[in-house]
Amino acid sequence: MAFKTDNQTLTDLGIFSTSNEESVYQIFNRCRTQGGATLLDQMFRTPLSCASDINSRMDSIRFFMDNPTSFPFNTELFAPSEFYLADADVRTQLNIEDNTLNRKMSSMIGNDTQFNQIHSGILSTINIINELNIFIKSINNQHIISQCVKLPIEVLEQIDKYKGAKKISYENCVLLDGLFRFTYHQNIKIIFDFIYKIDLYYTVAEVSVKRGFKFAKISNSKTNIIDLKGVFHPRLQNAIGNEITIDENQNMVFLTGANMAGKSTIMKSIAIALYTAHVGFPVATAEMLFTVRSGMFTTINLPDNINAGYSHFYSEVMRLKKVAIEVRQDNNLVVIFDELFRGTNVKDAYDATLATMEAFSTIKKCTFIVSTHIIEAGVVLKERSNSVQFVYMPTIMENGVPRYTYKMCQGVTEDRHGMIIIRNEGIIDTLRRAFKK
Repeated sequence: MAFKTDNQTLTDLGIFSTSNEESVYQIFNRCRTQGGATLLDQMFRTPLSCASDINSRMDSIRFFMDNPTSFPFNTELFAPSEFYLADADVRTQLNIEDNTLNRKMSSMIGNDTQFNQIHSGILSTINIINELNIFIKSINNQHIISQCVKLPIEVLEQIDKYKGAKKISYENCVLLDGLFRFTYHQNIKIIFDFIYKIDLYYTVAEVSVKRGFKFAKISNSKTNIIDLKGVFHPRLQNAIGNEITIDENQNMVFLTGANMAGKSTIMKSIAIALYTAHVGFPVATAEMLFTVRSGMFTTINLPDNINAGYSHFYSEVMRLKKVAIEVRQDNNLVVIFDELFRGTNVKDAYDATLATMEAFSTIKKCTFIVSTHIIEAGVVLKERSNSVQFVYMPTIMENGVPRYTYKMCQGVTEDRHGMIIIRNEGIIDTLRRAFKK
């Protein structure tokens, strides 16, 4: 079953680029081939929800992290080979009867463009497959080798015959063209898909080593758990790591903190780590243990829906309704909300936040992380539920100026420094001087 998510979540987490900021996909996309980049895109769009599939992908990437070498293929060969193999129209197949005097004359003066492209494609394909054979012989990893299909012996004999060749006769091109583009076209396609995987594995391994990403471990427990040590946002330089453990006993996180203290960043860090772990890639943590989930939904940067005539509050309500329906259908989800009900008055926001979080806390198989400025709701939740974990992002005041540690602490904070920031920026004084004029 596919890992469930939606465009709102992909946008919230910056999985793909929607602005000038580097996306999570772009962090990893250093692929040498277009096929590798396309495969990377597909993997990020379809996270896995099966532990064995996730472990299998992690094992492949781990091999290249443990055995770092240079990419074993000449990337300049792929463009002519891919262009050649993409044309499977039988009308373009080389035919021995077409080897006429006119064609030979055109070839002599370099005018036979179609044949030259096919000839170049055949040579490139031969060289790529020869490089693949060398690569397969050089590695001792059956798990990776088993992902590739073998060509029949007669095809391999033909390929080996032209190893290192610069030119192939028309007659022999006819034979090879029939094998590559038609008889064994599907086998060749699978081989190229395998090479794109190798490109992706190399790339993810290199990026992960460079950035200090680590493999998550999948818990064998039947109870849900998310245990993160040193989790950080993968896009931040010199990021401060945080620790948090969420299990079924305390399946809800109540997150508070002043503006700019880092609430949104820590929620994104946790969510990206979970998402990337389900893709099967190393994650931005020192350590991570998790139970495989069936999906994740976040609401961090929710836009107004002007075209539908929705206010921000109504957009929040409709989003909450969508998530509630998903939770009702599947109770193995991760749900993250940044500042529930910010689009309405304080009284309604308090009542709605308290009611929603109480309901969330009873759904033990799901994990919920909710940030809020309504700390009063936390006081009541402490009395009513044992399923809520209270954490906050602290602010330290130094000579009237807030300093943010970005280090999560246990408890509920009463930090409210909005007016301090406004005063420090001199906004009130500016307005008063304007009034005096």
